[in-house]
Amino acid sequence: MAVVSSVIVPYASYLRVYEPLAAFPEPERGHWARYAERGRTPGAQDELRRALADLVPTPPVAVPVHESADAFVAEVDGVVCVCPWRTRLRGWQALEELAGQFPEPVLDALLPPVVRRQAAADYERWRERNPDARPWILTAVWHVPVSWFTVFSDEEREYVRAESGAAPVLRYRTPMVQARRRLARALRTLRDHIDEGPLIEGLVEVGRWLEEFHPRSLVELDYGGLVHALPQARLEEDRSAADVAEGIAALRAGDGAGAARAYERFTERWRAVRKRRLAN
Repeated sequence: MAVVSSVIVPYASYLRVYEPLAAFPEPERGHWARYAERGRTPGAQDELRRALADLVPTPPVAVPVHESADAFVAEVDGVVCVCPWRTRLRGWQALEELAGQFPEPVLDALLPPVVRRQAAADYERWRERNPDARPWILTAVWHVPVSWFTVFSDEEREYVRAESGAAPVLRYRTPMVQARRRLARALRTLRDHIDEGPLIEGLVEVGRWLEEFHPRSLVELDYGGLVHALPQARLEEDRSAADVAEGIAALRAGDGAGAARAYERFTERWRAVRKRRLAN
């Protein structure tokens, strides 16, 4: 188990919502208040290590038996906000997505069919009791979706270089009100200038998700483990949110060529990251 706990599972990015304590009903509000007061909370890598450890037994544990009582904590203008992990819910949702990502023989080797069927049955029963449940965290592997960047401006970019053995950090944070406004404006522009497709669908999905949360929430995009897949120089010059904003602004102004150039910069950057997924 010590060997498993030392492994870093990288290459995932996260879109998180931190809600003020007032958004939670009792007794959950009291739990998070006490949790935040402790001051020391685990990080994303801790959650990943725990999930990896669950895959070691035979048969593996595809989804935690109990929901996580952990969260990320942030203070926004003096207000304590929390982002619950909800690892069990996100584990079920990730299992649903696996079927479209791997051939069945590979899935069977990773997680035996009986384990997947049991997890699916457990999720179905749980959903019947919790029809309105939603995660506070969205996850993407080997990239950051275009729709996520529409929520932020380049001025909100925070980059911390790697030093003293610590990994670099690249993230964006913005108030929920700004996030919703920017996404809605981007969606209007795209619908005015391009056909319906995956890009517009992605914005609609993120917009619906954001509407589920308290208006005084904080929205965060974290490059997470992707910082391990990019050289430091590439991280320092990464201005993906600015490229997306420039492309949308060009579309709004009727400058198709300018929009194409911005989109090409964005796609080329992330195409290089995706290629690493297939590298030895």
